[in-house]
Amino acid sequence: MARDTEKEPGRLKTMWSIFQMTRKNDRLALPLLLLALLGPIVLVTVLAIVFRQDPLFLVLWIISGVLIGLMLMMMTLTWRAEKIAFAQIEGRPGAVGAVLKNGLRGNWTTSEMPVGVNPRTQDAVYRAVGKPGVVLIAEGPKERLARLLGEEKRKVKRIVPNVPIHVIEIGPDSELELRKLTKTMRRLKRTLSRAEVMAVANRLTSLGQASLPIPKGIDPRRVRPGRPR
Repeated sequence: MARDTEKEPGRLKTMWSIFQMTRKNDRLALPLLLLALLGPIVLVTVLAIVFRQDPLFLVLWIISGVLIGLMLMMMTLTWRAEKIAFAQIEGRPGAVGAVLKNGLRGNWTTSEMPVGVNPRTQDAVYRAVGKPGVVLIAEGPKERLARLLGEEKRKVKRIVPNVPIHVIEIGPDSELELRKLTKTMRRLKRTLSRAEVMAVANRLTSLGQASLPIPKGIDPRRVRPGRPR
């Protein structure tokens, strides 16, 4: 039996691809990366020369500066790459589902598939269950989502009447950016224990999910970059 010769790209190759994508779509990426890398090296070198004359001490400081610079450079690359990726999927059907699937960690139960959807407009409502309670995330223009959100609220209240329900809107007329969705959810006041989260999630499973007439969630970490302008 022939083995599949295809291999997953290595970490260095993956990081290089991310760097290339970021550099092509973000003019500030390269200067910021260079600043993050070289800034700590220059700073610790100057400090070592000013306060110490021992060559060994100077070498150790420079090595520390290099390590700090590499760490800051990786953090900067991740920040700029995620910003570009989220901007590319913002407003596309299924984007909220992708963020919920890939961005939430810890005691959260959710799905990239919506629990309510309008087949004509492709507006959708997603549901997540965590320590803050039940979070309904609406994807689409605000004026079109009132009825869909109302239906989902009534369903949730019928199954778990004493659990807090939070509503977050993501759309063209919303002030909340897609990339800040998970951070906003984590900041909600926690009212449930881990056991209660599981119990609520299991009860809500009986509601099922909507039949998706829209594309499956888009992974913001794998979205292909557009052509540089």
